[in-house]
Amino acid sequence: MNDAVTIDRAAAAAAAAKPIAILPLTLTINGEARELKVEPWTTLLDLLRDKLDLTGTKKGCDHGQCGACTVLIDGRRINSCLKLAVTLDGVEITTIEGMGQPGELHPLQTAFIEHDAFQCGYCTPGQICSAQGLINEGHAKNRQDVREQMSGNLCRCGAYTNIADAVLNVMEKQA
Repeated sequence: MNDAVTIDRAAAAAAAAKPIAILPLTLTINGEARELKVEPWTTLLDLLRDKLDLTGTKKGCDHGQCGACTVLIDGRRINSCLKLAVTLDGVEITTIEGMGQPGELHPLQTAFIEHDAFQCGYCTPGQICSAQGLINEGHAKNRQDVREQMSGNLCRCGAYTNIADAVLNVMEKQA
């Protein structure tokens, strides 16, 4: 038994002495090509917030249950807290900071303001990114579809009716 403990300690010490793997990663984030180096366990959410200072994407539950961390990857919505950054080499990522143009709001941002589709605002970046993904997918045709297909994004303030109004408004204008 004593020898096994010695061997386990030796193996642990040897593993601890090895350098941590840092992996190269190429991403386009909000239209800007980025060459990055990340630890293999870094989530996209942590990369965006902690390494790139793009703090519009929120950390709500960190378990993929609330949608506050929703961003677009190649136009499709994902929970960035569930995606390891190293699995995304070569993709295009859009965060709330990449929506709209400098000095000009994105149509969804404008609609959220016009329809009072937020209260505290914490979920709003994820809601807007999810709404853009929903529009890109092209499956939602009515209020019920929008509510169902946005159900992965929680709003603890209860602004769901106004969120659906804002999304439907943008969909109608783009039709």
